[in-house]
Amino acid sequence: MLGRVVDDVRVNDRLIIPAAELAWRFSRSSGPGGQGVNTTDSRVELSWDLAGSALLPPALRERAVERLGDRLTQGVLTVTASEHRSQLRNREAAAARLAALIASAIAPPPRARRATRPSKGSVERRIAEKKRRGETKRNRRSYPSD
Repeated sequence: MLGRVVDDVRVNDRLIIPAAELAWRFSRSSGPGGQGVNTTDSRVELSWDLAGSALLPPALRERAVERLGDRLTQGVLTVTASEHRSQLRNREAAAARLAALIASAIAPPPRARRATRPSKGSVERRIAEKKRRGETKRNRRSYPSD
């Protein structure tokens, strides 16, 4: 990807966001850049209309909208990048950030934890160790002599 302009954004093996659905905005960055920082538009904003895109199946879209709810503005997900000096590197960083956000948002939920109980032997060993520890501490006490 380095050395060329980012076209489509690959989220995973089965999902690629086409360039036609992406909106790029460029502005002056406050980050690194030396003397050129005030003259070059190296800050990048990448937006994708998540709610309006027909790219995702309805179930995945609902999951992504629910998980990214606070990051969406009227259904549009926007990421920014300004950590690099060049616009190209910031474009690549923004595309990678968008892909990671979407991938984590559409990932299936983790399996529910099944509650387990400690075995009888482990409970007995724990209590025996607690009693041993208490006995050790009790033996350290100094009693006032009468």
